[in-house]
Amino acid sequence: MEKVPRPVIRRLAVYLRCLSNLEEKGVQVVSSKQLASMLQIKDSQVRKDLSYFGNLGQRGSGYDVKKLSQKLREVLGLYKTWSVIILGAGNIGKALANHKRLEQNNFKIVAVFDSDKQKIGRQIAPGLKVRNVAELEQFIKENGADIAVLAVPAAVANELACRLEKAGIKGIVCFAPTTLQCKIPVEYVDITVFFKTLAHTIVNSSYNI
Repeated sequence: MEKVPRPVIRRLAVYLRCLSNLEEKGVQVVSSKQLASMLQIKDSQVRKDLSYFGNLGQRGSGYDVKKLSQKLREVLGLYKTWSVIILGAGNIGKALANHKRLEQNNFKIVAVFDSDKQKIGRQIAPGLKVRNVAELEQFIKENGADIAVLAVPAAVANELACRLEKAGIKGIVCFAPTTLQCKIPVEYVDITVFFKTLAHTIVNSSYNI
């Protein structure tokens, strides 16, 4: 299969969200034009994105919502439950630990770690007490984990990323404002990037006065 560009993969996740909403409403068939309208993009973009994964729809009749949803879940690796650990029990860590939609999308938070003695032992979400980061490797060895979230200061992010890689973590979501020196896949989350992108869009928009 042709290598799929990252922007396409990111749009697939949004398509899946739209399809899930349609399923909840009992909609059985959706056209590329309808999907495009929901995302405010061109319908030709929708067809091009989905064409990477074969002939998923029928010309003139659109896409079967349930089948397309199942296919996108397969492509995105959501056919299994991914176990997730969080490093950092601050505001971001607590918010993610209590984010119900993560588990609804097959990402289960199994542990939260921190080095702050005042946070260790505290319950920050149902069934989740903050563990000492010194127990990190032992926990992964005994319980297994697929993905780690780094919600820690940049100064300690690289050291923790190396520990996670050696312990067998498969991928990292990094909220720290730094570039990690590890070989496993990393997704960086910087909220300021979205604000800057939006500012650019506003400045260059026809609605800007």
